[in-house]
Amino acid sequence: MDTRSVSRARLGAIFLAGATLLGACDTAEYLYPNRKKSTGSQGGPTYSYGETRVGNSSVFGEGGALGGLFGRPSGDGGGGGGIGVNNFLWRASLDSLSFMPLASADPFGGVIVTEWHSLPETPTERFKVNLFILGRELRADGIKAAVFRQRQEKNGNWVDVAVEEGTATRLEDAILSRARELRLAQSR
Repeated sequence: MDTRSVSRARLGAIFLAGATLLGACDTAEYLYPNRKKSTGSQGGPTYSYGETRVGNSSVFGEGGALGGLFGRPSGDGGGGGGIGVNNFLWRASLDSLSFMPLASADPFGGVIVTEWHSLPETPTERFKVNLFILGRELRADGIKAAVFRQRQEKNGNWVDVAVEEGTATRLEDAILSRARELRLAQSR
């Protein structure tokens, strides 16, 4: 056999192993409650409630083929189940943002992005949140929120406006409080 044939055979074996590994992924899903706004028959806004499925997968089920690398619990029991970040912070973040429509959620990278959302009391103002969970431990510096705000002008265009100082910090504190509640509830 020449060198090219050996290289191709190795490459083929690596490709086959990778395809087998990815094909064996076990998928679990979380349900994320959301609210959608539409126009009712009377011309006013109506809201329908539903759920968005947020996927979460691990290789070969819980623990995974890689020795539990993605599903290994951290010291406070906050990891597990294929989530790459602290489980309590992840669940608390989804709970705290459940009133906003979800654009995307990455449980491995710890990123949650919401769609723009207007409250019924202020239909000419809308908010969007980008949330980052920074680690596997339940710590005060383990979460970072970025809050964006827009206001609708008379011509219908949305323009960026400043967010009240401390809004992101209050959101982070609320998520941390909820995460602590979840951890306490699990330890009982």
